[in-house]
Amino acid sequence: MLQMQSTVTADGHAELAVAEVAEPAPGPAEVLIRVEAAPINPSDLGLLFSGADMTRAEAIEGGVRAEIPAEAQAMIGPRIGRSLPCGNEGAGVVVGAGDDLAAQALLGKTVATWGGAMYSQLKVSRADQCLVLHDGTTPAEGASCFVNPLTVLGMIGTMRLEGHTALAHTAAASNLGQMLQKVCTNEGIPLVNIVRREEHVDLLRGIGATHVVNSSADSFADDLTAALKDTGATLAFDATGGGRLAGQLLASMEAALAGAGAAGNRYGTATHKQVYIYGGLERGPTVLDRAFGMAWGLGGWLLPIFLDRVGPEESEKLRQRVADEIKTTFASSYSKVVSLTGAVSLEAVADYGRMATGEKYLINPQS
Repeated sequence: MLQMQSTVTADGHAELAVAEVAEPAPGPAEVLIRVEAAPINPSDLGLLFSGADMTRAEAIEGGVRAEIPAEAQAMIGPRIGRSLPCGNEGAGVVVGAGDDLAAQALLGKTVATWGGAMYSQLKVSRADQCLVLHDGTTPAEGASCFVNPLTVLGMIGTMRLEGHTALAHTAAASNLGQMLQKVCTNEGIPLVNIVRREEHVDLLRGIGATHVVNSSADSFADDLTAALKDTGATLAFDATGGGRLAGQLLASMEAALAGAGAAGNRYGTATHKQVYIYGGLERGPTVLDRAFGMAWGLGGWLLPIFLDRVGPEESEKLRQRVADEIKTTFASSYSKVVSLTGAVSLEAVADYGRMATGEKYLINPQS
C-alpha cells in the first residue's frame, strides 16, 4: 500500500515522499480502515516539514526535499534518518477487524479516527478510537471530526472550567474559527474574532459575528480594547504563537478592565487575564510588552491534554456531538482534493505550506 512519509536527513533536509509499505494487520481490539479522506491541518505541518521552507523545495524521486533552517535544526536530532508516517486525522470504511466484539461491530461502517498515519491507503486504529459516522455521512464530510471541532469544544470547555464568560480568538477566519463562531452564536457566548484582512471581517460577520477586529488596521489596539470591554472577555486562544499578538491581547484586556472600573491596585487590575497559545502560524519569538499588570497568565494549550483533563466520559459526549453536527456546525470546507502523490508535488507543498485561510487541502489516498 502507499503511505506519505516525512524524513529528516543527516545533512539537514526534510524529505516528503510517498512510499510503498506493507499492509498493516489489525490486532484483537483493532480495525483496518480504507482511508478515503484526510485533511492537512496546520498541526500536521510540523511533522511534514520540520520547519523547512517548502516554497524553496526541490523535486526528488517520489516527492520533494527542502533545507531546514539552522534555527530549527536543534529540534530535529531525534528524527534524523527516521521515515515517519504523517496525517493526524481522517475517515474511511472499516474493511477488516480483530476478534473482539467491539471491533467486529465496526465492519463495513464509515468511521473517523485520529492518532497518526492517516495519509495512507490503509490505517489500523483501535476500535475505541473510532467515531462511527451517521448514515449518509461521507468520509470527506467526516474527515475533520477531531482536530478542529474538538478544539472548538475544548476552548469553550476551558472557558467554563476556568470561570471565564467570554472568549477572544486569533486567525479567526479559519475553518476552526468559523466553527467557533457558530457554536458561540448558538450558545450565546460573547466572542471577539481577530483577523488580518478586511474580507475576513466580512466573512465572519456574514455568519453572525458581532465583534470582529482587523489586526492590520491602524485602529487595532483601540478596536480590540473596545470589543473586549463590550464582551468582558478575559480569555484568549492565539493561533499565531510568535510576535506581539499575545501581549497585545493581555494589554487590551487590562485596558478594557480598567476602563470598566475593575478593582485593582498600583500593580494593575486584580482580574486574572489568560492567553493560551495553541498554534504556530508565526514562527518567531513571542514578544511581551509588560503593559498588563500582574494578574495574567500565558501558557500552551493542546487538545489531548484538555481531553485527559475532562476524562473519557465527557470526551465521548463531545465526540458524539461532533458526529451529530458534522454537516452543520462542524462542517469543513476544502479548496482542493488531491491524491497522495499529488500532495507531495512542488506546487501543492508550496500552497498548503503557506497556511493561508481558505486554502485547506483534503487528501484522498484511494485516488
